[in-house]
Amino acid sequence: MNRSEGLVRRVKTRDTDSNGGGGGGGSSSSNYGDAENKNEQEEELEDCDSKETRLTLMEEVLLLGLKDKEGYTSFWNDCISSGLRGCILIELGLRGRVELERAGMRRKGLCTRKIILKSDTPTGDVLLDEALKHVKETDPPETIQNWIEYLSGETWNPLKLRYQLKNVRERLAKNLVEKGVLTTEKQNFLLFDMTTHPLNDNVIKCRLVKKIQDSVLTKWVNDPQRIDKRMLALILLAHASDVLENAFAPLNDDDYELAMRRVRELLDLDFEAEAAKSNSNEVIWAVFAAFTK
Repeated sequence: MNRSEGLVRRVKTRDTDSNGGGGGGGSSSSNYGDAENKNEQEEELEDCDSKETRLTLMEEVLLLGLKDKEGYTSFWNDCISSGLRGCILIELGLRGRVELERAGMRRKGLCTRKIILKSDTPTGDVLLDEALKHVKETDPPETIQNWIEYLSGETWNPLKLRYQLKNVRERLAKNLVEKGVLTTEKQNFLLFDMTTHPLNDNVIKCRLVKKIQDSVLTKWVNDPQRIDKRMLALILLAHASDVLENAFAPLNDDDYELAMRRVRELLDLDFEAEAAKSNSNEVIWAVFAAFTK
């Protein structure tokens, strides 16, 4: 697969960004105190909202892929299934549950090294804990590429089919319903009824889209090691899942071209070299490598 493949659709719509303006200083000390208290209350509300709507990588990628009104992903997207499994492995890596075995004489590359258990402490997320259980019970260990295939059910080995995580999109959508991001409806498609999950809270999705846009535009850091690991994973896994275009489509042409150029720069990195650097999470780079083999 070509690392820079995909992302061709354009929508010439300028993204409107409303930023709050700064208030002027008051001459009265009581006014200043009221303003200070108001700011503290707003910060508390923002912190509370952030905790309530914190999403996993899998939920963020699915949210990017869902059609807002229809409540389902594109029928033509055959990448999101494996992409979500990649998100699961990265989440486990970020949470310190799994890691790559040490490099040896025979297995030096990211794609040949096996993923091993680091901690079996439950994460509290059903999907993550189910995948963690599979990793724990597997002996000998398997590579990242194999785990993506096993968790997706895309394997010719009937003995490995038991590792498949079923109904992942529906389970993630229900998580988002519980968090107030989506709602649940039934739609009739002539021959069958389908449960759909239209967008309920547009603010959360807009915030997610803007966060991605900012990461490659106004907040771009020209060093992958200084980019937030979770944001880096979100950008490249959204690309692997063929949903990153949905975040960039509202941009004007100049910003779109700049954003895409920077994504291509990330895709063209030497993942092996990046994984070898200090403070790097090897699981993240191994997943990236698996999707760009």
